Amino acid sequence: MVVDPASFAAATGATPEQVADLERYRELLEEWSAKMNLVGPSALAEFWPRHAFDSAQLLQHAPEALTWADLGAGAGFPGLVLAILLKGRPGARVHLVESMAKRCRFLQAVVDELGLPAQVHNSRAENLSLAVDIVTARACAPMARLLEFARPWFRKGATGLFLKGQDVEAELAEATRYWDFAADLLPSQSGSGRIVRIRRAPKERRQDGR
Repeated sequence: MVVDPASFAAATGATPEQVADLERYRELLEEWSAKMNLVGPSALAEFWPRHAFDSAQLLQHAPEALTWADLGAGAGFPGLVLAILLKGRPGARVHLVESMAKRCRFLQAVVDELGLPAQVHNSRAENLSLAVDIVTARACAPMARLLEFARPWFRKGATGLFLKGQDVEAELAEATRYWDFAADLLPSQSGSGRIVRIRRAPKERRQDGR
């Protein structure tokens, strides 16, 4: 079970340098959260098992993927964690898409201090259309809305890997009212919810449900 930096490294194969970057990210998150509403004390206490490991496990489902987009990046989960673990890989790039300017300032501060292969976009996800291997999100929106946000990215050829909570099946059922899509439910190794893999670009359903 992942509970601290050492167990995180054992579970993910993270290098000492990557673990050090993650620890500095945690410190910056704590510092900035004292000044603005990024995450609460309980989230900081569960940084390694609940947030860092939950984010890092996505790489196991797309080990060859180099370009990622994190929609509604917020405090940086999973995007900053992915950028730290992809740092040093030729061609790696994580696009951190966030509509709130204050959160973008935090994301940029972490990217700059740690020298991460990431770009911060102060924008709504649906207003961007970049070609990436994987589009992801965590605690961003219900599945039906998330598919709408990600539609421009799917059209560019991205595969979806979305971290969702325990009510994911209800979210998927609701999404099928509006979208025709193919999805797989993958287990989460962090013990929190499931991972939704979107295998085919969603198509909007007509009002008659077809």
